[in-house]
Amino acid sequence: KAIQRLISLMVETSLDSKVVFSDLEGIAPLEVVQDQESETLSAAPGSVPSEIEDAPVVHLVDSIILKAVRKRASDIHFEVYESQLKVKYRIDGVLFEVLSNVEPRARNAMISRIKIMSQLDIAEKRVPQDGRFKLKIDERFIDFRVSILPSIFGETAVLRILDKSALGLDIVKIGLEGNDLVIFQRNIKKPYGMILVAGPTGSGKTTTLYSAIKFVHTPSDKFITIEDPVEYQLPDIVQIAVNDKKGLNFSSGLRSIVRQDPNKIMVGEIRDPETASIAINAALTGHLVLSSIHANNVMDAISRLINMRIDPYEFVSSFNIIMSQRLIRRICNSCKIDDNTITEEAKRLSQDFEDYSQIHFLRGAGCRYCHQTGYQGRTGIFEVLDLTPKIKQMVLSKQSPLMIRRTAIEQGMVPLRKAAWGKVERGETTFEEMNRVTFEEGSLV
Repeated sequence: KAIQRLISLMVETSLDSKVVFSDLEGIAPLEVVQDQESETLSAAPGSVPSEIEDAPVVHLVDSIILKAVRKRASDIHFEVYESQLKVKYRIDGVLFEVLSNVEPRARNAMISRIKIMSQLDIAEKRVPQDGRFKLKIDERFIDFRVSILPSIFGETAVLRILDKSALGLDIVKIGLEGNDLVIFQRNIKKPYGMILVAGPTGSGKTTTLYSAIKFVHTPSDKFITIEDPVEYQLPDIVQIAVNDKKGLNFSSGLRSIVRQDPNKIMVGEIRDPETASIAINAALTGHLVLSSIHANNVMDAISRLINMRIDPYEFVSSFNIIMSQRLIRRICNSCKIDDNTITEEAKRLSQDFEDYSQIHFLRGAGCRYCHQTGYQGRTGIFEVLDLTPKIKQMVLSKQSPLMIRRTAIEQGMVPLRKAAWGKVERGETTFEEMNRVTFEEGSLV
């Protein structure tokens, strides 16, 4: 009843709130599990003031979190505006609004509930705060990373859901196919060298790196990672979290790691010239080094490294492969139908590929399993650059990224857009989704 009273104050949105929360009446308050890394105890039931613990808003926040987990959301957004608060789920990379028009007295309490769960300062509303907490939901433990940010109308919150049980760490199932999979597996099996994964935020780089770790790690090797933050705990792996306040950043942490006698190292991200230099030196001195970089494609990654003043000779001597990736939505198998809506514009865009008339286009009609979106789940598309002798020579002679790209394609590299097209051909995704994800790639050459 408490949940329904609050829902009655809100406007139904793109995901019907009555449907979203219909199966959540009578749930018990979620219990925050004690975090061993925390300096204080997490806020379990009974450890917070009774006026907050007993408030209906507690049950509403718990319901929002519980339903987000069950709907496979990756993030929960609490957005504050002048006269309302909106709650949104990010599912398969797309935001869906689930609640809105929360009255002011409730919205402040909702943010306070989140801050209590995250062990943050309830009274401090003027500066950003970051925290985390762990919940036991449906007999599994799920971590939440919390970001609180003050806006002109109050505090806004984003909860990143880190569900290890939903993390598919199978190198064969992340989306790599054919020769790209062969090249990737061959290079990560090498005892030394650099593996670099490029892509924007949210493109699945961390999952790819974790999948590679799982694929190559053996008990006879010592594998150390440094991450910001450690998103998932991996068995038999030494994982270090960046702590800038204590002076532990990627570069300083990496210096210490190489003195720990590792065989393999994972650096969460190459952000600066110093980290890049240390990582490359580690790769040159007998370590396998995996890392990521924010770049749109493999050529942008090379350009970023060159701008970091990486010596071309060290570059070609240390790198095994560079690959970029994106995540693309899968068509829902429960409502997959023929797509007869391909427009003339879509036909024109398809001129980069084989004759579109030979392709059987599919789409999702929308059903209860996919929340009427036509999509369910995501898979990766990849662009894998094998550092062949020809490519290395072009880098050493400082040829343009465009020329290197053309040569790589001639040697068999599959660009992101064509990789996405392959999934359209096989009925895994839609023509529309391909263009949404790879629009910036333009043509194939």
